Amino acid sequence: MNVSRLLTPVLALFFLGSPSADGATKKRAAPTRPAPKKKTAPAVRPAPAVEDGEMALAARGAMLIEALSGKSLYEKNADTRFYPASTTKIMTGLLVIEAGGLDTPVEVTEEDARVGESSLSIRPGQSYTRRQMLYGLMLKSANDVAHALGRDNGGTEEAFAVKMTQRAQELGCTNTSFMNAHGLHHPGHYTSPRDLALIARAAMNQPLFRQIVATQQAAWAAPTGTFMLSNHNRLLQRFPGCNGVKTGYTIPAQQVLASSAARGGREAIAVVMHTDKPGIWEDSAKLLEFGLRQPPEPSAAPR
Repeated sequence: MNVSRLLTPVLALFFLGSPSADGATKKRAAPTRPAPKKKTAPAVRPAPAVEDGEMALAARGAMLIEALSGKSLYEKNADTRFYPASTTKIMTGLLVIEAGGLDTPVEVTEEDARVGESSLSIRPGQSYTRRQMLYGLMLKSANDVAHALGRDNGGTEEAFAVKMTQRAQELGCTNTSFMNAHGLHHPGHYTSPRDLALIARAAMNQPLFRQIVATQQAAWAAPTGTFMLSNHNRLLQRFPGCNGVKTGYTIPAQQVLASSAARGGREAIAVVMHTDKPGIWEDSAKLLEFGLRQPPEPSAAPR
């Protein structure tokens, strides 16, 4: 009998240990450190398919622009009027920031507190700075906060809505009419994908606005305590380079999203209107990916 042939597997088991059925090693095996995981590059997103000038989108209306120049990169029913829902708050935030005095306190009225649905349950007599309210406006999408900011800026909800529509016209919007600061449904409150892209572009040229809409979480300090606000825009986590801007939803409007992303020296702004879930995210990701693959154009700052 060849003794060395018999001892070879025994010695191998002694030094290496033998794997059991569930992958654990026997007690006599020497402890080993797991091999370090290799770093892998992020998965490359496939180029969105565009056939005969059309992209497969669930949205009824869409617009994609190059952020620096404003150049149109893709359109679908771009001048059709749709309800904007809470993407209205992009214009609200823009006007508040342009007015300045952001550390000025805003005292909540009964009228503000009555505005419902998505809210921060602010109460009459409470006071918050405009700056703090902007975070509640854009992250939580609080309708009561939107009403308070609009009333504070315009004097009344109606007067602020007039200012919103006038500012939209100054930006070149031709299919936009605002009736309130929050976007709760009103038949006379509408915009188009093209107009919403113009509004979003102007807002993203404001450093504070850009900072707020890129924030994933922020603290909200109220008399009842402090808690965290979470941004509703899931693309901030899901799409590499996403840096804004705002979601919206009502039953008449369905899902709406204005989004932006920057990568490799390029920046694009996408708008999808009257879409669904998961279309709101998939449509926007397709558009942004397409936009970020286009060569950048010389900048032309919005008025």
